[in-house]
Amino acid sequence: MKKLIAGNWKMNGSWAETRNLTENILKGIEADPSLEDTCDLVIFPPFIHIGVAKEMLTEADSPLTYGAQDCSFNGNGAYTGDTSAYMLRDFGCEYVILGHSERRQYHGETNETVKSKAAVAHSEGLKAIICIGEQESERESGAEKDVVGSQLLESLPESATILNTVIAYEPVWAIGTGKTATPDDVKDMHEFIRKKLVERLEIAENMRILYGGSMKPDNAKKLLATPNVDGGLIGGASLDAEAFLAIARAA
Repeated sequence: MKKLIAGNWKMNGSWAETRNLTENILKGIEADPSLEDTCDLVIFPPFIHIGVAKEMLTEADSPLTYGAQDCSFNGNGAYTGDTSAYMLRDFGCEYVILGHSERRQYHGETNETVKSKAAVAHSEGLKAIICIGEQESERESGAEKDVVGSQLLESLPESATILNTVIAYEPVWAIGTGKTATPDDVKDMHEFIRKKLVERLEIAENMRILYGGSMKPDNAKKLLATPNVDGGLIGGASLDAEAFLAIARAA
């Protein structure tokens, strides 16, 4: 199975910066065609800049794909400010990130909210990257597996399969903090997540589980070589084309 290397650009970048970053990633892939053999690469620009990625990737006919950072839990309709899964798919998105810790923390999203969004995304043919992860206080109290297990099982809709769903484990204490879980921490948690998936789904051995949380070029090789780590959901490092490509090469 190819590693999935996903760049979450979050709320960053102007139109010109988005175009420049996309162009530099495309140039890097063109210069190193072997990346296509080992990785699936996807970028997640802010909503307002998805069109830039669409235009450039369509013209380039590149293996690089794009997605959105969120979607509504409803279909089209009177939901001011929302963007529906239908609109995203119509715009050519392949993936959507759901339940990121920043959405859970700042927008009050619950497991049920994430589950509803994932079901809608699946109904429109999108692949959902469902994010789960514990707070530092939860890890310190020894509750990390209770938290992660509940988030995982309660966020998965009945429509989830190995083809339309990816799990991203992102310990909240390691997102944007410079802290990184050790390979042993990651191995232990990803093994736990795999076991929970196997209890819930058929052939869950092949469902991708990504690690996110300050993955960078200097630690990517060890993290990506860890059992049950099928790729990375990259935050800050994905805003630098060379760093993002270095992580892909580490796979």
